[in-house]
Amino acid sequence: MFFKIFLAAYLLFNLYTFFLMGYDKSIAGKGKRRIPESRLFSLAVWGGSMGILIAMPVWRHKNKKSSFKRNIFTICAGQILLLIFAGRFIF
Repeated sequence: MFFKIFLAAYLLFNLYTFFLMGYDKSIAGKGKRRIPESRLFSLAVWGGSMGILIAMPVWRHKNKKSSFKRNIFTICAGQILLLIFAGRFIF
């Protein structure tokens, strides 16, 4: 039961970060206040890295910023390794 709740929360949070990247892209050329990269990194660390990683090619947003891509990929890879490591003790 816990796993289902965790998975649902994880998916919802990543959907949120995915659409947040799309929103940031939509306001990028309109001169409106943008979402700071620090907030995107915070959301990635808290579990939304996969949503951001998937959103980058879909929305074509932040693709030219190699440091952003590298940092998001590193966070995502670390979270995958952490889940694999934790899963060995849970299952």
